[in-house]
Amino acid sequence: MGSYLIKRILQMLVVMLIVSIGVFLLVDLLPGDPIYSMLGDSITDETYWKAYYELGLDKPLLTRYFDWLSNALHGEFGVSYQFHMDVKELLAPRLKVTIYLSVLATLICMPLGILFGVISAVNRGKPIDNVITLVSNACSCLPQFWIGIFLLYIFAMKLGWLPSFGFTMPPWKDWTLHFRQLIMPLICLSIDGIAGITRQTRSSMLENIRQDYVRTAKSKGLAKNKVIFVHTLKNSLIPIVTLFGVRLSYMVGGSVFVESVFTIPGMGFLLARSITAQDVPVVQACVLLIALVTCLAYIVTDFLYVLVDPRIKLRRDD
Repeated sequence: MGSYLIKRILQMLVVMLIVSIGVFLLVDLLPGDPIYSMLGDSITDETYWKAYYELGLDKPLLTRYFDWLSNALHGEFGVSYQFHMDVKELLAPRLKVTIYLSVLATLICMPLGILFGVISAVNRGKPIDNVITLVSNACSCLPQFWIGIFLLYIFAMKLGWLPSFGFTMPPWKDWTLHFRQLIMPLICLSIDGIAGITRQTRSSMLENIRQDYVRTAKSKGLAKNKVIFVHTLKNSLIPIVTLFGVRLSYMVGGSVFVESVFTIPGMGFLLARSITAQDVPVVQACVLLIALVTCLAYIVTDFLYVLVDPRIKLRRDD
């Protein structure tokens, strides 16, 4: 287990290095001048060149990359061009909001998706299976921003039941308002995940429900629920666990649309604003954090395989 963990961490470091190179080069090659993005278009030549040298833009590209990477390893990403504050201090509260939303959405997606998938598989070919399959396929095709705009139009503008923007943190400041502000964003983040997990669970359950061990369990007179949830579902969890890691990493990185639609002060909303404003330090920090969370999610997923199925062993040659 220890050697496997070390190997996975080394792989993660290589991935992060490649991502850092890509992020630095892509952002560095964006059109526009970062000096004007930071200080505005009306600055004097003296102010422009002073900032130019302070940012180290006169140095070769490779030198600037290693300087930036060294600072990033110490958690220093520079100063935001649009907010004029340390990027680390700017990201900290917003990252908490994004992770909070992502974890809640994942906790909603997993049990509901598995439940609907099991119901659909057990009742294969029946009306309830057709309804669940149809709805899950339809929900998988709906873009998050479209769902968000639709919910805003119905529940905020037409009915006036829910607030159209804002996010109260921490929750205990106003539990009622916090809950009302959570409903629509969580629906947007969860609906695609529930649909995907439902489809995967149904497919995996149908594959295992025809196995000999299931027929043997039924012939022994075991209760139907025990056969389904203890034997069949347990052996169907591997692809579902894989999807769990994918969904968790996607929700952290894919919250841009949801946070932008509902004006939630999370990392996704900050990233969208920073790209528009060409706020280079913030864009670089956000993308690196998303990549880091994605790598960690996949490492956690690998270890969940062992907990779900003890037959899987982590060997040195894995």
